Formats: sequence, C-alpha cells, structure tokens
Amino acid sequence: MNAPTAVIAEDEPLVRTELRDTLAMLWPELLILAEVGDGIEAVRAIERLRPDVFFLDIHMPGLDGLEVAQRLNGRAHTVLVTAYDEYALSAFEQGVVDYVLKPISVPRLRQTIERLRARLRDPPADLSGLSELLRQAVRAEAKYLRWLTVPHGEELRVLAVAEISYLRADTKYTTVVTPHGAFLVTSSLRQMREKLDPQVFWQIHRSVVVNVAAIECIYRSFRGRLEVKVKARDELLPVSAAHAYLFRESR
Repeated sequence: MNAPTAVIAEDEPLVRTELRDTLAMLWPELLILAEVGDGIEAVRAIERLRPDVFFLDIHMPGLDGLEVAQRLNGRAHTVLVTAYDEYALSAFEQGVVDYVLKPISVPRLRQTIERLRARLRDPPADLSGLSELLRQAVRAEAKYLRWLTVPHGEELRVLAVAEISYLRADTKYTTVVTPHGAFLVTSSLRQMREKLDPQVFWQIHRSVVVNVAAIECIYRSFRGRLEVKVKARDELLPVSAAHAYLFRESR
C-alpha cells in the first residue's frame, strides 16, 4: 500500500508549521504534498495533487473554507482546522473525518490520525451538505482573533489577544508587545489589524495599533503631539494627527 498523502491549507504560517511538524512526529509515514495559505491555492493543490487527506482551515483569504469544501466533491478525506468547536462538531456529524482545534493539541491530533487511518480504506465523504454549516463557521471565525501562536525561542507560545499591549509595524512583519516581552509575527500590521476587534484595538499611528485596555495615560509633547503610555511599559507611542480624534475627550 502506498504511503498516505496530505495537503495542509492554513493561512497562519505558525499554525501551519506547528501542524506539519506535529503530524511528522505522530504520523511519519504521511507524505505532505503541499502547504498552502489561501483558498485558491488549496483548490489548485487538491486538483493537481489529489491527496488522500486535506487539512482545511475554515477561514482563509482568496476562497474561504466554505467555497473550498464545495469544490472538493468528495475528493479527499477532510479535517477541519478551526478555533470554534461547536461548528466543527456539527461538521464531524455530516461527513468531515474530524476537526483540529487551534492551538494544536498533540493528544487530540493523535485521535484525529487514528480516525483518518480507519477511514482511508473508504471513499471520502461528499461535503456538499456542509454549505450552511461552514457559512456559519466562516462568519464566526471571521470576527476577531482570540489568541495568537507566536515564536518563543525554539518553541511556540499561545498568546491570548487580551494580553497584547500594542502592535508595531516591523518592515513586512509585526512586533506584538505585551507587558512581559515582544514577539515577531509574520503577518503585516494591516493583516493583524483586520483580525482584531476595532473597539478594543485602535490604530493610533500608521505603524502602531494599541489595546485600549492597556493604556495607562496620554501625554502631550512640547510640540503639541499626543503620546500614549501603556501599562508596564516605559516607551511612549506616537499618536498621529489623523488619529488624534480618538482621544478628543481625554485632551
């Protein structure tokens, strides 16, 4: 029997890497044919490579998980990658082999692998009936991030979004700052901002987004510009003239 094959479709690079590495540890005979970061690439990879297994992130750019699943037509055994287990559980009942919750759990992924091994001898399920279910899941996941997986030395750390003090643009990447340290993530500040609740995270400068709950005080510089200090940090964050209106009641 040939080695089983898989494609991973996940738009968060760190989650994608974590899933790939954990699969390699738990299921070394599984051959990962491709890793893609958006829905269009996912459909192309499925059509071109015809893998046995498809790890599908529900919320991706290009085409969302709903659109990708509709185009699968039972071509691969599908495992949903999601942060919302109520939708994943329902999907499991309708033909998806299993689901993987973010952050990745080794014992939980081991169970998923066992289910996949048992199902590989059967034809993949037709996922056309998941239409409304995945539409709800896409809406839920598209709301706002609740956590991030960030590099921490040689390991990955799960960081609750509520812990973030502010985010600063760093070339094509973003530095995520907490009271206890800073972490570099591969998404741009614009991409990060789109995933955060705008009622909680304010863009105060083209290169800075701040957690309102972390603000300790607001200063006015000798040139009349506003600056923000967040709790447990010494640095002052600039407020551009275009965003000063956010603090109008505080001036």
